[in-house]
Amino acid sequence: MIPSASYGYVFLTGLEYMTDPVSENSEVTVLLVDDNPQNLKVLYETLKDKGYRLLIANEGEKALDLAHRHQPEVILLDIMMPEMDGYEVCERLKADPETADCAVVFLSALDDLQAKVKGFSLGGADYISKPFQSREVIARVKTHASVTRLERELQARNRELQGDQARILNSISEGIYGLDENGVIEFANPAAALIVGCPVEELIGRNFFETHFATAGDNPDGLPVKATCQQGVAENRRDIRILRADGTGFPAEYRSTPKRDGGGLHGAVVVFRDITAELDNEKALEEARQLVQEQRDQLAHTSRLTTMGEMAAGVAHEVNQPLTAITNYARVAKRMMAKESVDMGLLQETLDKIEAQSHRASEIIRRIRRFMKKPATGKEVLSVSALLEDTRQFAEVDMRNNKGAIEVSVPADLPDVLADPVQVQQVALNLIRNALEATSCVDSTAPVEVSASRQGDSCVRIQVRDHGVGLPDGAEEKLFLPFFTTKDEGMGIGLSTCRSLIQAQGGDIGFVRPEDGGACFYFTLPVAGAQGSPCAPENAASQS
Repeated sequence: MIPSASYGYVFLTGLEYMTDPVSENSEVTVLLVDDNPQNLKVLYETLKDKGYRLLIANEGEKALDLAHRHQPEVILLDIMMPEMDGYEVCERLKADPETADCAVVFLSALDDLQAKVKGFSLGGADYISKPFQSREVIARVKTHASVTRLERELQARNRELQGDQARILNSISEGIYGLDENGVIEFANPAAALIVGCPVEELIGRNFFETHFATAGDNPDGLPVKATCQQGVAENRRDIRILRADGTGFPAEYRSTPKRDGGGLHGAVVVFRDITAELDNEKALEEARQLVQEQRDQLAHTSRLTTMGEMAAGVAHEVNQPLTAITNYARVAKRMMAKESVDMGLLQETLDKIEAQSHRASEIIRRIRRFMKKPATGKEVLSVSALLEDTRQFAEVDMRNNKGAIEVSVPADLPDVLADPVQVQQVALNLIRNALEATSCVDSTAPVEVSASRQGDSCVRIQVRDHGVGLPDGAEEKLFLPFFTTKDEGMGIGLSTCRSLIQAQGGDIGFVRPEDGGACFYFTLPVAGAQGSPCAPENAASQS
């Protein structure tokens, strides 16, 4: 029967109908199924103004067809129908994925417990006995319609989330397994299949431990991920060996997290990746680092050999100073002893100087030997004033030979420095000797000025200034390079050796061209107790 727009009825066997156009836009669809036209009329009249989209069928096959095409939220289903009763209709509805979620409410005059139990066992959601009350039908339809809509919305949202989850999992480059408590693979993403060389569908159902570990049977309790699956202990390990489907192995890194539901342990989620390339890169990087370190060590060794060569070549030059002084003092002593009246005091002073110069020559050689054996220097806390005064005395022979003079100027409040006294005196003597020779070349009577001053908080600057011939233009760039010299007979190793010695003290050495001519060399030494290398070239340059 079909209700008209004015809700009249025409009996047409085997046809279905819908409510008027006003109800067609309803969000909730209700299917009314009964072979009795009067029952259909009552149900229709009961629900027509409740905002539902109503479908009507008078037999089972038609009900199944309507349900399949429209997926109603609620089906009011009569049990006692010819050809196909309500039980069969319900069973077929629940077997069809398209209609399985429909809420089936049985309508029947059968009010015995057995009938109700059978209806519920087939998937029925509710049971209304005939003759039914309108309010009961309205209330139950409303309840089941709301529940079904909520369930469908939830299912749709779950499908959406599952789709998002699947897209995310499929896009991840790391392999992901979902394992049950026994290690059986329940889920695998495409990356996992690619890494292990096995299709996803073939991985599902396999045992994770037996598939990927050759020692699964030997020590099952010690296998990776085992503790996560059985004890809920999260793991994060690197460089374990996992087998591929073809039996080959690869180094892997994995993280395993226990799966819990309601406080119970249900397996583990394993995220893993092949780190073969990463380990190869690390190995190559380590080999490169070792090579760089070997090259650094070789450079340091070469530099040390160079310095040793400079010092070995320069030792003759430097030792010649005290030897020359010893020779000159010996001659003076012989002339004094040849006199009838010997000034014993002066003779003793001369002999003391000979002894001092011999000690100095011996000390230079000793220091060279020690340098050749180990890099450490014999650094001490030194008084700059005493150091320069001793140096001036050692240079007396050079003063006489060059008919020059030396003036030493040191502030009383100058702090002590930390340095090797012999090496520093070697540098100072070299600079003073060069200054005396440069002054002698121009027959100047101006003394060589040796001074010291504080530079910043952590450095002392010592400079040797002369008024001699000066240096040619452009010489500053090469002064401290080995074998560069401005002297006709020089070897060019003195200043290079000086640079090596001063840098070994943590200081710097340099040259300044005075405006009024001559030359000015300086070197810096760290103040005793200063931290780091405060007088290194980069610091000295910024402070000068």
